[in-house]
Amino acid sequence: MQHFPIFVALAGRRVVVSGGGDAALAKLRLLMKTEAHLTVFSPTPAPEIEAWADEGRLALRRRAMEPGDALCAALFYGADEDDAEDARTAAIARADGALVNIVDNLEGSQFITPAIVDRDPVTVAIGTEGAAPVLARAIKRDLEERLPVTLGPLARIGKAFRKMADALPMGRKRRDFWADYYFDHGPRAYEAQGANGAQAALEGLLERHLNAEDRPGHVHFVGAGPGDPELLTLKARRALDEADVVIYDRLVTPEILELCRREAMMIDVGKEAFGPSTPQADIDRLIVEHGRQGAQVVRLKSGDPTVFGRLDEEIEALDAAGIAWSIVPGITAASASVAAIGQSLTRRGRNASVRFLTGHDMKGFADHDWKALARSSEVAAIYMGKRAARFIQGRLLMHGAAPDTPVTIIANASRPDQRILATSLATLATDLDEAALDGPALTLFGLAPRAAEAAAHHLIQEAL
Repeated sequence: MQHFPIFVALAGRRVVVSGGGDAALAKLRLLMKTEAHLTVFSPTPAPEIEAWADEGRLALRRRAMEPGDALCAALFYGADEDDAEDARTAAIARADGALVNIVDNLEGSQFITPAIVDRDPVTVAIGTEGAAPVLARAIKRDLEERLPVTLGPLARIGKAFRKMADALPMGRKRRDFWADYYFDHGPRAYEAQGANGAQAALEGLLERHLNAEDRPGHVHFVGAGPGDPELLTLKARRALDEADVVIYDRLVTPEILELCRREAMMIDVGKEAFGPSTPQADIDRLIVEHGRQGAQVVRLKSGDPTVFGRLDEEIEALDAAGIAWSIVPGITAASASVAAIGQSLTRRGRNASVRFLTGHDMKGFADHDWKALARSSEVAAIYMGKRAARFIQGRLLMHGAAPDTPVTIIANASRPDQRILATSLATLATDLDEAALDGPALTLFGLAPRAAEAAAHHLIQEAL
């Protein structure tokens, strides 16, 4: 991120614009929505600018800008639409201490003006750092259609009521009050009775929330899926947005963590196979501790929490503490991986069942029914199996599995750095060592990529 998005308070502050043509007009139409003191320098201003000056909406200087003209200005816009003149006035403004924007000159600008969706006092700013103005306009158009025109009046009424709402304690109780107003009672009251109805709704809501009992703590076990944030369920997105505390695993991607509420407490309890990890007892303690404090907790697990996620141990800890919980399923790695190779886990005439195994528990592997798995047409999804690949290979061959049985390993399924290795049981361990796959990987025993006949034993790397 080269440009950090902020909202600058311009009430009573100077903003200087050099230019009197179309570029200056476009900026001034936006700036006049603020409470800034606007000064325009132009020897030949457009008639609209002259009219605004006559109305007292801005100060017009019918000359070129000179040193000292931008003193005490918060912002400066170079809009002369002439490279040499823009460079000259920008240098003056910088020397005078103003932040500089040159219209249509990203490299010469110290700040940029984003595309804006205006529901005053609600303002949505959209920036692409100059990379894709067409994309910014498309997003703006989409948001304009989605955000109701009543949002601005509701926000103005709510803003005037904020000191009254301070009677509610900070945190969950206050957030619940405002959510109730903006997304339920407020819009309905405004539609029925206008501003007076919305104001009355606020007063009634405040009384109700002041007298309401504290919301009990709750733990949501949420599946983060294989890594692609677009594969999250709507219920998972909602839980992340409402969470006070998010306790997450190592394999949850940064893109998904970005979707959590900014104010939420983020706790990393990542477990690394064969490496440092947070003891399960400590994780159980953390979940119970925050649930007892009345927090809305999200226990965020990669994939699906019900598949090799030690879910039962954490549920048992919550049950013992009397804390309510719920499960939000996610897309498990097997589903994402088999989709990546264009196959299905089951197929009529080939296999009517599929086995899910974990390669992390070596003792459990030793006791598995290898003879049944070694039969032809068997399919298995093996989680965390990279380190155990040689062990798996040996056991299956020992129990009669065909050496040419297809095996596919998918690393970082669904992510931009996804990689696919198509191999066979006979060369599984060797090919895996040579491929040096990074990140979490799932092994599909008995399945080859649909288009892998010509690429067997070769590494396929594709950026989605």
